[in-house]
Amino acid sequence: MSLPPLVEPAADLSIDEVRRYSRHLIIPDVGMDGQKRLKNAKVLAVGAGGLGSPVLMYLAAAGVGTLGIVEFDVVDESNLQRQIIHGASDVGRSKAESARDSVKEINPLVDVRLHETRLDSSNVEEIFSQYDLIVDGTDNFATRYLVNDACVLLGKPYVWGSIYRFDGQVSVFWAEHGPNYRDLYPVPPPPGMVPSCAEGGVLGVLCATIGAIQATEAVKLITGIGDSLLGRLMVYDALEMTFRTIKVRKDPEAEPITGLIDYEAFCGVVSDEAQAAAAGSTITVDELKDMMDAGKDFELIDVREPNEYEIVSIPGARLVPKDEILSGRALSTLPQDKPIVLHCKTGVRSAEALAAVKAAGFSDAVHVQGGVTAWATRIDKALPTY
Repeated sequence: MSLPPLVEPAADLSIDEVRRYSRHLIIPDVGMDGQKRLKNAKVLAVGAGGLGSPVLMYLAAAGVGTLGIVEFDVVDESNLQRQIIHGASDVGRSKAESARDSVKEINPLVDVRLHETRLDSSNVEEIFSQYDLIVDGTDNFATRYLVNDACVLLGKPYVWGSIYRFDGQVSVFWAEHGPNYRDLYPVPPPPGMVPSCAEGGVLGVLCATIGAIQATEAVKLITGIGDSLLGRLMVYDALEMTFRTIKVRKDPEAEPITGLIDYEAFCGVVSDEAQAAAAGSTITVDELKDMMDAGKDFELIDVREPNEYEIVSIPGARLVPKDEILSGRALSTLPQDKPIVLHCKTGVRSAEALAAVKAAGFSDAVHVQGGVTAWATRIDKALPTY
């Protein structure tokens, strides 16, 4: 959909800016007017991770005058495979500060504003109100619905992207001119059904493809050129190297968005059944270690996927993937004569598996809080984390 320019042009470009952006200026569709609009634009990137990295770097290079970064995390070694705005020397640093330094190295003319806080219902409107456009690079449903609803309430457009393993999706949402995120996904998927990138993985270069498309859409919205992805969902399959576009329309029967809600409760971290099963049936890795040291007879079940088990495992654990338990196929392989202890990477999947196991009659089953990650960080620090 073709839209008018999002912002007014700045008064002028300096000689240095003309030299820097000359390859933009000689494109008729951009020209001086478009570059002045980029200079005058204020864009907020939600997240400085896999998608935020190319978005911030290319928008900085493009000459967006003000870039905001919402990010509360620190750089971890596992980030470096895809979050190219950070380097090895940044491990342990604030992601926001690391991203700011990279942006300033690319283009010192950009005004970078940091919001080193967890985005939530109490601060989202105050932060978003300072910007013309929001670019969402988050990887959890609670934040996506929060970003969407805040943008609807404030009348802001936002560019959304999502990645998982080899697949990516991109769209533009702007309630005043077309659909919003809830028109595409009215309700979140059941807890645990869609793994995060931390659980399922992501091809590093996929971030570059999807992030570059997001940055392209941001430039088009700011300058008013081309047809945006508003009303369209672009789906990318890196393995097949295919792009397809799906139309997205406003839902005329959708409930209007009139305020912000409790998004963690709306999306859920784990299902109600898993929460109920885990209540009183959760042990720590320290308690697990004590059970091992005491020689207690129990079956330790790892409910992760085989490729995760190959990376790292708790000694003595037997692999039984969660889906095998939820489908019932693996229930006959579980011991009836001794307690069952379930674990996964962090405790989310094992809580879901625990609910299924208890429903099948294994009433004394428990799961391990923090999973193999907690084991590697508290019990055996020689083991890798991922």
